Amino acid sequence: MANSMLEYSKTVLKKVSFDVKLFCKELKKAMELLLPEEVEELRNWLEQFITDTPELKNSLIYLNG
Repeated sequence: MANSMLEYSKTVLKKVSFDVKLFCKELKKAMELLLPEEVEELRNWLEQFITDTPELKNSLIYLNG
């Protein structure tokens, strides 16, 4: 179940990546729902994902806070 939440969060983030504000909002939601080890997986995924969409780089602040 938990792993599926991580995959769901990734799917949502991919779909809203066209809007930075919405992306950040969904990222904050994901951070509240995921377990600490899943947050680390999400961080790794996000760092790779933003290489294709550099305008989302500011969203990394939510992973540090």
